[in-house]
Amino acid sequence: MPTEALDPMEHLLAERACERLIVEFVRRLDLGDPSGVADLFTPDGVWEWPHGDREVRGRDALRTYFGARPEDRLSRRMSTNILVTVHSAVEATATSYFATYRVDGHTGGMVPPRLPANVGHYEDTFRRADGVWLLERRIVHLPFGGETARLGQERQ
Repeated sequence: MPTEALDPMEHLLAERACERLIVEFVRRLDLGDPSGVADLFTPDGVWEWPHGDREVRGRDALRTYFGARPEDRLSRRMSTNILVTVHSAVEATATSYFATYRVDGHTGGMVPPRLPANVGHYEDTFRRADGVWLLERRIVHLPFGGETARLGQERQ
């Protein structure tokens, strides 16, 4: 896909806006606003997970999907290696890596350290509309994944 020539400052601002969406996505999931993740997507935005053929399309469906997260889930996601490519004033893509630390059954306090539940990367497509950058599509690639542990039900 050819890159449209942009003013260097416009290019930098577009990159930063897309990076911020990547970081805001995990902040909302981890710190108490999971259904709010839907607002980071375009109205027809898509969350796709090829493993298991999952696809969630549209803000209402995204709000329901992310809002169904268990209330007693404790998670922290580490996002890194964020590489945004701006293609034009209205389109960009990115790849970023993540590790997810997650347990269910959390009632408060500190949890002993453990291995991540998932490690993978996202492939994102962004669209700018009405001056705002949003996620148009997020594809999750999960080469390392496991079940979410439930506190109190773990093997000794």
